[in-house]
Amino acid sequence: MPYALAIFDLDGTLADSFPWFLRTVNDIADRFDFRRVADEDIEGLRHASTREILSQLEVPLWKLPAIARHARRLKAEAAAEISLFAGVEAMLRTLAENGVQLALVTSDSEANAREKLGEATALFAHFDCAASLFGKPAKFRRVVRRAGVEPGQVIAIGDEVRDIEAARAVGIACGAVCWGYAAPAALRARAPEHVFERMDEIADAVCRNRRVG
Repeated sequence: MPYALAIFDLDGTLADSFPWFLRTVNDIADRFDFRRVADEDIEGLRHASTREILSQLEVPLWKLPAIARHARRLKAEAAAEISLFAGVEAMLRTLAENGVQLALVTSDSEANAREKLGEATALFAHFDCAASLFGKPAKFRRVVRRAGVEPGQVIAIGDEVRDIEAARAVGIACGAVCWGYAAPAALRARAPEHVFERMDEIADAVCRNRRVG
């Protein structure tokens, strides 16, 4: 079936926030009393699942809501430091012009997301923001229902293992980008339907699927 809906993650997929995260994570660790991230830890964490990361950093689950709220505040203050990846707006515009509905699912606030997207915000038909760490499957289901499409017509595009796992849980296709938080090898090991090494490959793959479908 052709793709009628593309659900995007924000951080690491559309917005280049990983450098900000690396500068900020240890301040958050000190505030919430979990293990600091050493330079030598970073590559291993990029190969780990979300649950493995939380375990390695000794983050109690009960602290996650407060950590997420604090991180959103810090990110809002640092909005000027976080830009979209090159080619994002052109890619999104191409999808929209080819009849693909666009949705954004992120754990960030909708206000932060809209500020980061700037003029590209107008291209999105659906937003489901401020998600809990393990809430992406529920968010995906809500967006698919709102869009009025079949799961077989949907692709979720993200940069983390949990994006692939959430797509699998909902029965939608997944595209993994290689320029975000997770290591490309970790993403490929989960066998997503598409692996994107360059931004322009997204529009090529999604629009080609529409033509073939």
